Amino acid sequence: MRLPEWLRKPETHNESVHLLKRELRDLHLHTVCESARCPNIHECFHRGTATFMILGNICTRGCGFCSVPKGNPRKQDFGLDVLEPANVASMAAQMKLRYVVITSVNRDELPDGGSQHWAETVREVKQALPSARVEVLTPDFNGDMTAVARVLDAGPHVYNHNMETVKRLYRSVRPQARYQQSLDVLSFARKHRPEALIKSGLMVGLGETQDQVKELLRDVRDAGVHVATIGQYLQPTRRNLPVARYVTPAEFDELRDYGMSIGFEMVFSGPFVRSSYMADLVEEEATGKLTPA
Repeated sequence: MRLPEWLRKPETHNESVHLLKRELRDLHLHTVCESARCPNIHECFHRGTATFMILGNICTRGCGFCSVPKGNPRKQDFGLDVLEPANVASMAAQMKLRYVVITSVNRDELPDGGSQHWAETVREVKQALPSARVEVLTPDFNGDMTAVARVLDAGPHVYNHNMETVKRLYRSVRPQARYQQSLDVLSFARKHRPEALIKSGLMVGLGETQDQVKELLRDVRDAGVHVATIGQYLQPTRRNLPVARYVTPAEFDELRDYGMSIGFEMVFSGPFVRSSYMADLVEEEATGKLTPA
């Protein structure tokens, strides 16, 4: 299918993109912006923001929508980079970030899912940038709430875990994840750290119906989530799931209005919306707690 006009985004700011990529490579750091082929990368890198992706660049899961490299880190002798937490903090300080977003690949082969590495990274960032806000976008840690608690206890201001899609499509979109397990992670996060903002994101255009998306929004809201993000799925490579349809801007507006009507603090809904896109402004609107410069 040809991209509709509302999904055409020019690639500009090439100098800013190449400069930031070079600086990230110097510290052996990855971003989900690059690995997941985000359409907003030029805009965000030029704005001086990026979402750090820790635990390396090889994911143990085979989600149908994602272009992050997949494999078995153990077979490839891919251990944890013990310098990564400090390097993320150093890069965040170098970028003078007021809002730091961290995500990761899944590392199901690790006993703790990488949660200790997660906690160390959050603490390093908070020490380097004590006035910054920190948002984490974590995997489900296979439902290990001890691992979830370990990340929460490091003190992130925003805890994000994406549902990604409606329950009916989990087998094709997230075959190694479970719908209820992800809801349980969000519910646990809300109860374990009530002062944190809880957030979750989903994609549309994979074959779901509008009613199924609304059901998902209700489930997420019932789990205690404050902020929902909704964006158009775009096929990153030919190996990934095809786009079933392009959702119109009017439908995104309808979903936003519905989400707000059932009690979300904020619903960021639009064709180019991604979990971490404009995360600082989303958090600011949702809570009014963004630390001033």
